[in-house]
Amino acid sequence: MAITVRLDELLHARRMTLTELATRVDITVANLSILKTGKAKAIRFSTLEAICTALGCQPGDLLAHDPTQPAEE
Repeated sequence: MAITVRLDELLHARRMTLTELATRVDITVANLSILKTGKAKAIRFSTLEAICTALGCQPGDLLAHDPTQPAEE
């Protein structure tokens, strides 16, 4: 997918676990894991906002466009 998710890097930089983020954002660890691995097909703006608030980041810090990756249809 041409959109990559940098959640793992942000968690590592903030020394936060996926479980801790799930608790702060009030989302299941399983759903965060799907996002982290890049398997998510969509993300709600409210979820994106909550993740950015918990991590102290901007959406562009979490998501990136990689034109070398093929886009999924």
